[in-house]
Amino acid sequence: MCAIMHIKEIIDNFSFPVYLAPMEGITDHAFRMICKEKGADILISEFISSDALSREVEKSIVKMRFDERERPFGVQIFGHNEESLITAARIAAEGRPDFIDINWGCPVRKVVNKGAGSAILQDIPKMVALTSAVVKAVSLPVTVKTRLGWDHTSKPIVEVAERLQDIGIEAIAIHGRTRSQMYGGEADWNLIGAVKSNPRMRIPVIGNGDIDSAEKALDYHNRYGVDGIMIGRAAIGNPWIFQNIKQLIENKPLVSPTYMERVETALHHLRTSAEDKGERRAVLEMRTQYAGYFKGLRNFKSVRMKLMTASTIEECRQHMLAYSDEL
Repeated sequence: MCAIMHIKEIIDNFSFPVYLAPMEGITDHAFRMICKEKGADILISEFISSDALSREVEKSIVKMRFDERERPFGVQIFGHNEESLITAARIAAEGRPDFIDINWGCPVRKVVNKGAGSAILQDIPKMVALTSAVVKAVSLPVTVKTRLGWDHTSKPIVEVAERLQDIGIEAIAIHGRTRSQMYGGEADWNLIGAVKSNPRMRIPVIGNGDIDSAEKALDYHNRYGVDGIMIGRAAIGNPWIFQNIKQLIENKPLVSPTYMERVETALHHLRTSAEDKGERRAVLEMRTQYAGYFKGLRNFKSVRMKLMTASTIEECRQHMLAYSDEL
């Protein structure tokens, strides 16, 4: 790896920086590579437990591995204990990613019940202290991904962003919901915009939540002035969203993949995943992607049901090609 770059330097390399959001069980190496090929600029690992990483659990070690073609690349960690967060950050830094990201936003109960993820939004001083400890522990840039607050009565994100900036994080990504909203309701981008427009903010602010089209990505980037857009669920089975953002910026026609282009991309995804995890696991995990890859196709439900029970890549391929014959 070359000399360490600050996050602002990384972001400034792109006219319209678009992140692929870290998603547990989704944004593994295979999916990240597909999104990178389709135009995603900055990638982040699935979130990794600091407790597990500090114990050098093999599954966690594997999660932070990446291909040089994935750069700029960040490793995301989560936890609630200072010692394990510091240890995990140092282990992650040994792999030479471009930055370390701390997840202070995951709303899932099993994470929150341990005091990690968005649970920390109930104790902002602890959030600041733990983040500061990680910043001091590694030479790589440290960023944070978080939410607006714990619930509708507490949305301190403007203050939180300032405080995290002041202890040394280099960028903040904000999901425009509270923890209590989980993934329901509408993301509040007005508060994300308030963070960005705060005259004290000097670090990049990345907006996340409800970006489900290239048009919306461009609109929200311009309307709220954020330094970058982070796309999560809308990319599942639809990596072309990144390509279409670039097309829109350049005033070029949007991409609408043909059926066979969808098939080729899905199979490429499957095969890459199989190289990493073995065929059986790759086929099982791919089932979460089919609704996206083949969205909107007439009479595809019966084919998708067959894909959901297929046990080999060849079976999946045959089911997909059988539908193409019908078309």
